[in-house]
Amino acid sequence: MSQLLEIEHLNIRFVNGGKETEVVSDLSLSLDRRETLGIVGESGSGKSVTSLSIMRLHPDETTRIKGAIRFEDKDLLALSEREMQDIRGNKIAMIFQEPMTSLNPIHTVGKQIAESVLLHSKATKKEAMARARQLLELCGIPDPDQRMKEYPHQLSGGMRQRVMIAIALACDPELLIADEPTTALDVTIQAQILELMKAIKKDRDMSIIMITHDLGIVYDFCDRVVVMYTGEVVESAPVKELFAAPLHPYTEGLIGALPRLGQPTERLSAIEGMVPDAGDMPQGCHFHPRCPYATERCRAEHPPLTTLPDGRQVRCFRGKGEQ
Repeated sequence: MSQLLEIEHLNIRFVNGGKETEVVSDLSLSLDRRETLGIVGESGSGKSVTSLSIMRLHPDETTRIKGAIRFEDKDLLALSEREMQDIRGNKIAMIFQEPMTSLNPIHTVGKQIAESVLLHSKATKKEAMARARQLLELCGIPDPDQRMKEYPHQLSGGMRQRVMIAIALACDPELLIADEPTTALDVTIQAQILELMKAIKKDRDMSIIMITHDLGIVYDFCDRVVVMYTGEVVESAPVKELFAAPLHPYTEGLIGALPRLGQPTERLSAIEGMVPDAGDMPQGCHFHPRCPYATERCRAEHPPLTTLPDGRQVRCFRGKGEQ
């Protein structure tokens, strides 16, 4: 498979009152065509910040970004805003985690989907509305003619998320970024949304980046996974290999916290402590205050991200076989 997206040495700092705080540090990852990549980690790990940087949605006046984000060999960070508008929503689309705040409450569902079609094509208004109806049908929304006339507040959470998917698909993007697309939904609707996204990916040969805190979704949906902690990649591997043998203690903790069928009385394990504040990182390995295997070396030295002979990556002295 040929490469569609490559992020190299991405550093993101937020500026507040003259003070700069680093929220993503030296992040590098790649995505192949037709691949589904999961980016996983707790809140505050830098997942959504990274995805918004791909779309160039951070405000320039409060954000400092360095590095390269190459999409089809174009560095998105070097493009003008006008050039970026031709890519955003057209070649790269995004589904946000809370559709009620992403959809416009004063416009009908049909108008909002059609607007995306009109923005990036030469379609007439009539053609755009016909396309909107077709997309609602594709996304499994019953009675699309009626739904076209309704407003977001008239739809259920699952329906609103399907509308968000319809808007994202309006221009047949090559890359779809899904930022926690099922967080606010119950498990039944969550499963339906994920099955819909799988079917659409297969039908349209898209690449997908799935941003989530849920490793269960990653296992079911993704080909490869990047685990982030405090704005850094701490592990990267094919999904099955990662679940079979996690190399980083943080990944091990996330997998250990997953509930398992057939063991209803077993207490779930938890990772002790909290993700440190971006402006107050511990010395050495950022994870050492929560790590059951931490040594004096971990407290003193910051481990590099190491690529192993099998292609997997890990940011851990122990993960490299060192004790």
